[in-house]
Amino acid sequence: MPLVKAVLNFNIMAGQLNRVKTTNDLELKDKLVAINRVTKVTKGGRAFSFSAVVVVGNEDGIVGYGLGKAGEVTAAISKGAEAAKKNLIKIPVHKGTIPHEQSAKYSGAKVLIKPATPGTGVNAGSAMRAVLESAGVTDVVAKSLGSSNPHNMVKATIKALSELRDAYTVSQNRGISVERVFKG
Repeated sequence: MPLVKAVLNFNIMAGQLNRVKTTNDLELKDKLVAINRVTKVTKGGRAFSFSAVVVVGNEDGIVGYGLGKAGEVTAAISKGAEAAKKNLIKIPVHKGTIPHEQSAKYSGAKVLIKPATPGTGVNAGSAMRAVLESAGVTDVVAKSLGSSNPHNMVKATIKALSELRDAYTVSQNRGISVERVFKG
């Protein structure tokens, strides 16, 4: 049982180590993933509000997501973008693709992300595509295996990307050279 706890703690720490602290010098582009109209029935009639899932990234390995809620669509999108800027992570991008295959699950959404050869493009669904393109990944094959809810798909994709490790990080953790990581 202690091994399971150690692995669980490592996965939690891996997500924490990738956090980006400052956003002042970054030029972030935002993408709208989904917008939802929410209706609340009151005694005076129906009250409409909007929620928006927004992904921001600099297309060079930094990406984040946020949820904004407001009475108008534009205000919800801007609130989502501000929330996303507070939730940024750094991912390893090597020659336009990811270093290794990775899967993750968040609630009912399961995602599988695989590296691809140059020229493949981003072969993914809409919510995953927004996250991967914002992160700067240009060649990848991705598949959604569970729920198609865009909120959970974005969170599962971010979780999978935060668990990625490049060869240098693996060599540092194991205390071996980078060449040995590739050759075994």
